[in-house]
Amino acid sequence: MNDSRYEVAIIGAGMSGLAAGIRLAHFGKKVCIFERHNAPGGLNSFYSFAGRKYDVGLHAMTNYVPPGVKGTPLGKLLRQLRIDREEFALCPQKQSRIAFGPRGETSLRFTNDFAVLEAEVAARFPAQIDGWRGLVQTVRAYDDVSLDAQPVSAREVVGRHLTDPLLTDMIFCPLMYYGSAQERDMEFGQFVIMFKALFLEGFARPFEGVRLILRVLLEKYRAAGGERRMKCGVAKIIEHEGRAARLILDNGDEIAADQVISSAGFAETMRLCEPAHLAEAGQNTGALSFIETISVLNRPPAALGWSDDTIVFFNDSERFDYARPADQVDLRSGVVCLPNNFDFAGAELPEGIFRVTCLANFDRWASLPETVYQADKQRWFAAATRSARRFLPAADDGALAAATITTDMFTPRTIRKFTGHLNGAIYGAPNKIRHGRTHLKNLFLCGTDQGFLGIVGAMLSGISMANYHVLQGGAPR
Repeated sequence: MNDSRYEVAIIGAGMSGLAAGIRLAHFGKKVCIFERHNAPGGLNSFYSFAGRKYDVGLHAMTNYVPPGVKGTPLGKLLRQLRIDREEFALCPQKQSRIAFGPRGETSLRFTNDFAVLEAEVAARFPAQIDGWRGLVQTVRAYDDVSLDAQPVSAREVVGRHLTDPLLTDMIFCPLMYYGSAQERDMEFGQFVIMFKALFLEGFARPFEGVRLILRVLLEKYRAAGGERRMKCGVAKIIEHEGRAARLILDNGDEIAADQVISSAGFAETMRLCEPAHLAEAGQNTGALSFIETISVLNRPPAALGWSDDTIVFFNDSERFDYARPADQVDLRSGVVCLPNNFDFAGAELPEGIFRVTCLANFDRWASLPETVYQADKQRWFAAATRSARRFLPAADDGALAAATITTDMFTPRTIRKFTGHLNGAIYGAPNKIRHGRTHLKNLFLCGTDQGFLGIVGAMLSGISMANYHVLQGGAPR
């Protein structure tokens, strides 16, 4: 029979919640993770459809470094969770590109060797190379793990080093698509985290995708003695005398915990509180969401001429506009992911995969009648894949159609349903709460809205909040 009292209750079995649970269970804490859905992973999960399993969220695992490199987020993560590097079986990317112009006329290649990107910048933007090197030095020197850093505009800091708006936009594009909850700018600490994660470190992927990462985390949590309740979400957090006194579950059960860590997001957690803190939630609710198309092929993308690039970040306009679009989807920019194009050391994925991600407007999708919703999905699927193909080597339409076995697509409505994020906001609140504290003495945030980004960042967020607020007791208020 399930207990009703825990030392720590964790809301959400995403990457950050699982990591926090593992860390706490290692130190003997009686901990339980409560997850509303039947699959773990949150923003980085998977689903089954028509006999296939599809990754959600995982284009690449960032922060990759080769074995033996010390002092990196990946190394810290592995140590803190007691994971052997080989358990994640990470395979590095081949190369990726940032492609700007109507058909990607200006392009910057990058790999997991930072020297490649620096050489590309020097070749394409020779007048900017000194400023670029100054920016890199600033990034390297910045303390991006400080929990009390004051927010600064990344556009402002980058503008002190780079004067070419095209280069500036090209650098911001991947960082924003892979982690920014802010429109048209980033907080500089967030910029630094993503710059290091993508450019100074790099991309990798397990051959099996996100399911392998989740399997490792679940096994570590189980072995450490942690409890997990799936299909058992938290409906309310009852406040009493400045503390989270009780949790009311979806089924009406009541749970008590000495401390509560929520990975649901800031606004979402504030709305769980009883009484609800709607004003605070409304002031810091994210608005940026996406659609993503998935095409499953009967051959690798290389057979269509798409053999070089792992991920392509594209923009067809004079300026890159990272903002909530007025229409259902913004086709001007996006991300192409070709998971087959990681270096799997001679192995081949069983099927080809071609994914396209674009910015989308939650409100324009949220309340559509089902027939209209399905028709709009088909229409935007075709438009998004057609738009993205401009930035890849030309492939015959007939050959692509013949190679396509099946397709799927998720929308902001899908994201809202399976993550609980208001507005389908992938990266949550625009203003992050780095210290993880809330108005309640024993309620803390981890994950997206704490502010460490990416899959590795999410796990480090869970670890950091568990260490700081539970194992170390936090700082005086």
